[in-house]
Amino acid sequence: MNRARPAAMLAGAALLLFVVTALWTQFARTDLDWVQATLSLYLHGPWGLALRAAYCLLALAIAVLGIAVYRDSVGPRRSAAAPLLFTVSALGLATVAIGDSWLPQATPLLAPLIHGLAANTAFLCASVGMLLQAWYLRREPGWQSAAGLLWGWAWLAFVLLWLHVLWRAGPPRGVGQKVVIAVIVGWLVYLALALYRRSRRGRAC
Repeated sequence: MNRARPAAMLAGAALLLFVVTALWTQFARTDLDWVQATLSLYLHGPWGLALRAAYCLLALAIAVLGIAVYRDSVGPRRSAAAPLLFTVSALGLATVAIGDSWLPQATPLLAPLIHGLAANTAFLCASVGMLLQAWYLRREPGWQSAAGLLWGWAWLAFVLLWLHVLWRAGPPRGVGQKVVIAVIVGWLVYLALALYRRSRRGRAC
């Protein structure tokens, strides 16, 4: 049984819920300046629980997509490296969401360190996983049309991530981080759509 289609639908729904929740908090949290405040600051206070849940949904989408594309692949570059990186990224993201719910009160000195390590792991593993996955799909039968866009998109996310990390005199930290997140989530949405369309074509054949 081909599980690519339900996996793509599950990941798409999770991504949509994350996007809606993250956007809602930007309007609902009038106590934060959306230009300056990074998304992680919205994990605390009003709507913090909803955003933490949305982070877990995003983590689920990342892991499910990585594994589903791997299981659906048959090409010469099929490798477990990309789904492994996506899974580690998902674990890092879930650690941020779950850890921020109790660590700041339980261990206020250790919480920022764990948050930083988990968040950096999530960003780095996701961006490298995107590059690897897009590179593999360039040789995957039936993926050539989508792989080109995924490849360029992944490079855009990778460059924006490092600009955000290294260019301290650049755009405000809140805007910079949210742009990186938007580009990564957009890539994941496109991957889920491409996987869904591919599964439908396969079923029709």
